[in-house]
This record gives sequence, C-alpha cells and structure tokens, in this order.
Amino acid sequence: MKAYVGQLFTEVYEFEFEDLQLAWRDGLLKPSTGINVTTTHELEDIQREIETYLRSLPALKGDLTIVTSPLIPDIFLHGFTTRTGGISSVPTLSSLNLFSSSKRRDPKVVVQENVRRLANAAGFNAEKFYRIKTDHASEVWVMGKKEPESYDGIVTNQRGVTITALGADCIPIVFADPVKKACGVAHSGWKGTLLGVAMATVNAMIAEYGCDVEDIMVVLGPSVGSCCFTLPKESAVSFHSLHPSCVRQFDSARPYVDIRKATRILLERGGILPQNIQDQKEDLDLCTSCHPEKFFSHVRDGLNFGTQIGFISLRE
Repeated sequence: MKAYVGQLFTEVYEFEFEDLQLAWRDGLLKPSTGINVTTTHELEDIQREIETYLRSLPALKGDLTIVTSPLIPDIFLHGFTTRTGGISSVPTLSSLNLFSSSKRRDPKVVVQENVRRLANAAGFNAEKFYRIKTDHASEVWVMGKKEPESYDGIVTNQRGVTITALGADCIPIVFADPVKKACGVAHSGWKGTLLGVAMATVNAMIAEYGCDVEDIMVVLGPSVGSCCFTLPKESAVSFHSLHPSCVRQFDSARPYVDIRKATRILLERGGILPQNIQDQKEDLDLCTSCHPEKFFSHVRDGLNFGTQIGFISLRE
C-alpha cells in the first residue's frame, strides 16, 4: 500500500497506517510482527501497473491543444500548451498539468503521462525532454555544459532535444535561429523580465553558437495580461522607468503592469528586429487569468496552480 501511495500522491498528502486484528473463525488473525519490505522487482511491477492504468484514462476538459506560431521555421518543432487533454483531476490542475513538486497535488507519474501524451501529439521524444529549473532570475543553461542548480533559460543546438519553459502567468518564451540552427527557451516572470532573462537567452545563443541577433525569432507564449496583473508601487516603478506604457494606474497602491510589453521593449532594445517578435494572435496574447477554460493561472487559482509550457526542438 505504501508503494502505491508513494507513486500516486505527493508530500502534500499525509497518510497513517495501522495493522488491525481481524476476526477469523473462532480466533483472531494477529498482525504480522515482521517487517514487510517491498522488493525492487515488486516496485517496478507496481510502477508498470500504474503507468498502464494511467494510459487507459480518457483525456479531461477536451482534446489536447497546441498553440503554434507561423514565425518559427519548420526546421523546428515548437508550441505552447493549454490546460486541456491531460489526466490531472485536481480542479486547479485539470487537466494537462506539466509540472510536479512536493508542494503540489499532482504526482510525477500523472505529469509524466501528460508529457507522454503531449509528446505523441507534438511529435517529440519524451525521453529527451528538459524543463527549466525556475529561480525567477536570468541564469541560462547552455546545454552540454555544466548544469546550474537553477536557471530560467536554456539554449541548445542539439537535434531531437526538446527544451521547455514553464508558465502559469509568467511568460514562456521560445527563440529560434534558422541560420545557425539553434534554439532557446526562457521563463519570464516580472522579476525575470526586469533582470533581462529574455536578452540573456539571446546573448547565450550569440555567444555559444555564433547567432546573429537579426536572425533570431522570438515568440511570447500566453501569460497574464495587464488587465489582471498588479504589483506594489515600489515594484511597478521599475516598469514605469522602462517605459510608462508598461504601467496603468501608476498613482495607485497596486498599479497594473504589462510584462509582455516590457519584454518586447527589452528585446527590441537588445537588437531583435520588431518583425521577428510575435506576442499577439494565434491565442498567444490571451490573458491566462481571464481564460480559465484554456489556461492555468497562479494569479487566479492561488498556490495549487497548474503549469503550461512553451517548448521547442531542432528536428532530427
């Protein structure tokens, strides 16, 4: 039982086990005094049983949907996920939640099944699937070099490797250079935006793969809009300093902040051509908080929020 619980629940849940004496004919069936240790083989059997069961479950909330951009050339495989088509059943995680941790209610096996279904739909190899390790900063991992403990960007020129940026109000960003055949992803929340994680990812592509800034295409995935995202005045000041159009109701205690506009401004200042940035159309500019039927949102759902992703890979 503990082996099943370990697979199907996270540390958010707490269980207590008790051996009970059961009446058996004329006497009592005494509890075992020995320690019952599950063998490695038994654990593997349990894991296979769970995986088989999860694969049999129907998709929830509709079909799996991937939002793509015509800006990214076909030599790359890319997309942004929505919340539909997975098997996560916790209301705020239903259904294509793509991140698990000890603080969330979705176990790894459920998220792995969601990733498997996404891989089948998108056409990438789920065994070569890498997520950022979020720190809300600007560190970038150059794949093939030593992996930092945490990072909000990844760049690579390896074929068949899918790199992903998480998002649930923060912006998942994908980068592609069809000339040097390199790509990247970045997770840009309000802190990462101000710290320049988008341009840090661009600069890593330039430094590592010899990319020309004018050849790099950038697509901003769905994120929270300025309609729903506020910050304390002292934090909003930095966005207002970047450009006044990034902030609404600046004189209020909690002004509304546009992290998408700020990201575009920083990318253009860094040399990315305006026509090589897509942050609108194809459902990319829908506010994650305003559209509960399509997206997860930390702003809307609180601490037990689900996660969508932006992903890209260089086709094999």
